[in-house]
Amino acid sequence: MLESLKLLRFLIRASRTIRLSRVSIWTAMATGLLSGLGYTALITLVNGALTNPTRRLLFVFVGLCLVVPASRLVSQALFNAIGARAIFHLRLELCRQILAAPLRDLEEIGPNRLLASLTDDVTAITNALLQVPNLAMHAALALACFLYMGWLSWSVLLVVLAFLPVGLLTFQLPLGRAQVAFKRMRDDLDVLFAHFRGLIYGNKELKLNRVRRQTFVDDELVPIGDSIRHLTYTGNNLFTFAIYWGNLLFIAVIGLLLFIPGWVEDPRVRTGYTLTLLWLKTPLEVILTTLPILTRASPAVAKLDRLGVELRRSSTAVAGPAGGAAPPRWQRLDLVQVSHSYRGEKSGDSFTLGPLDLSFRAGEIVFLIGGNGSGKTTLAKLMTGLYAPQSGEIRLDGEPITDDSRDSFRQLFSAVFADFYLFDKLTGLQADDLEARAERHLSRLELDGKVKIRDGALSTVDLSQGQRKRLALLAAYLEDRPIYFFDEWAADQDPRYKKIFYFEILSELKASGKTVFVISHDDQYYSLADRLIKLDYGQVEWDSESPESLALDSVSATG
Repeated sequence: MLESLKLLRFLIRASRTIRLSRVSIWTAMATGLLSGLGYTALITLVNGALTNPTRRLLFVFVGLCLVVPASRLVSQALFNAIGARAIFHLRLELCRQILAAPLRDLEEIGPNRLLASLTDDVTAITNALLQVPNLAMHAALALACFLYMGWLSWSVLLVVLAFLPVGLLTFQLPLGRAQVAFKRMRDDLDVLFAHFRGLIYGNKELKLNRVRRQTFVDDELVPIGDSIRHLTYTGNNLFTFAIYWGNLLFIAVIGLLLFIPGWVEDPRVRTGYTLTLLWLKTPLEVILTTLPILTRASPAVAKLDRLGVELRRSSTAVAGPAGGAAPPRWQRLDLVQVSHSYRGEKSGDSFTLGPLDLSFRAGEIVFLIGGNGSGKTTLAKLMTGLYAPQSGEIRLDGEPITDDSRDSFRQLFSAVFADFYLFDKLTGLQADDLEARAERHLSRLELDGKVKIRDGALSTVDLSQGQRKRLALLAAYLEDRPIYFFDEWAADQDPRYKKIFYFEILSELKASGKTVFVISHDDQYYSLADRLIKLDYGQVEWDSESPESLALDSVSATG
C-alpha cells in the first residue's frame, strides 16, 4: 500500500496544472471506496438471506447490483481520464524542461537516460496508474470485510488478525528483495538503451565487421540483456512466492474455523466468517498481484523526480512565443575573458577553452581553423549561446548576455553543426511565400529532383550525408538570421559543390549583410575569409586581424 500512496501522491503532483484534476482524483477514490463497501454489503445481505430471505432484502440486493458496478465504472473511467491527462502533461513538461535546460547539462545527463525516462519510466507509471482504481476498490472491500468480521465477533477477529503480522512479515521479506531487483533492472535499462543506440546508429559498421558484430552481441547485448532477464525473473518469482504463501495462510485460517471444535460455536458467526474470508481472498490476491506493477513504477517515479530536479535546477526560461519578431540588427560581438571547461566523457581528461578575448563585427566572414580537439566547436557553442561561459562574459553591442537574455541572443544565429539533426518538416518557419522560396533554394542546391515540399514538409530526408547537409542549409537559409555558423559543412560535399559553397554561397550571404562563421579544414579556401582565427588546445594561436599575427604570417611565408 505504501507504493500505492507514493504513486497517488505522484499523480496528484503531476496533475496539479490540470483543471479540476484533484476533484476528479478524489471523486474516483470515493467511488472506488463506495464500490468496495457495496461488495461488503452484498456479503452481509447474502449471509442474512441464507437464514431469512425477505422481499426487503431482495430490493436491497437489486439496488446493490446496480450501484456497485456503476460506482466501479465511474471510478475506473475517472482514473483513466486523469491518468492519461497527467501522463500527457508529464511528458510535455519533461520535453519543455529538456528544451529549457542548458545544452551542456543535457550532454552530461546523456541521451540514453533522457530517452529511458521519456519512454520506459512513463510507460511503467502509466501501467501502474491503470491499477489504482482496482486497487482502491479492493482495498476498501478488504477493509469493509474486516469491519464486518469484527461486527460478527471481535474475539474471533483478533485471532484472525494474529496471523496478519506473520503474513506481513513473511511477505515483506521477499517483497524487499523484489524491490531491489527491480531497481537494479531499471538502472540496467539505461545501459541497454545505450546499446540499442549503438545497434541502430552503428549498424553499417557492425555489418562490415563480423568480429565486431559478434563481439557487440556477446560482450554488450547479451550480458546486460541476461542481467535484465535474471532480475525480472527473480523479482517476479519473489512476488509469486509471496502470493502463494499468503494464500496458504488464508486457507489455514479457514481450516481453523471449520475444524477446530469449540472455537466458533455460533453457526451464524462461523458461516459469516467463512463466507467473508472466501470473499476476502480475491481482493487480497488482487492487491498482492498489483504490487509488482506498483513496485516497478516506484523506481520510475524516483528516476523522473531526480531528472526533473536536475532539469529544473539548470533550466533557463525559453523566451518569447513561437513566431516572434525578427532578431535585431547588431554591430559588435565581444568575448571578454571567456572560458569553458569540461571533462571528456570517455577519457575523463579535462579540457579548457580560453580565457579568450575576441571581437567580431557585423558582415564579416570568419574562418575558425585548427586541429581536431582544439576547441572550435566548443567556441561555436559558446558564441551561439548554447553554452554559458563559466567565466568572463559575452557582450552584444556592449550589453552583457545573461541567463535572462541568452535565449533572445540565440535567435541571432542559424547554424549547421557537424552533428546536425535534420527535421522532416520546416518546423517553426512561417511565411506566405515559404514554399516558393524553398523550391528556389532546392533548385540552387541541386535537390529539386529529389525533394519536394508540401505543406511545409519535406517529401524525404533519406538522402546521402552531403545532400542532407544541403537540406539543413536550406532550413538555415529560410530562417534568415543575421549570423550563420557552419561547422565543417563542406566536409561531405563533392569538389564541385565545395566550390559553390565557398565561392558563391558565402559571398551571397555576405552581400545580403549576413555574418558568417565557418569551421573548416579546407585550407585552399582560407583566402576567401575576411579573417582567420586559429585555435590550438583551447587557446587562440593567432588571429589574422591582429598586426602581430599578420607579421608572423609574412615571416612564415618568406621562411
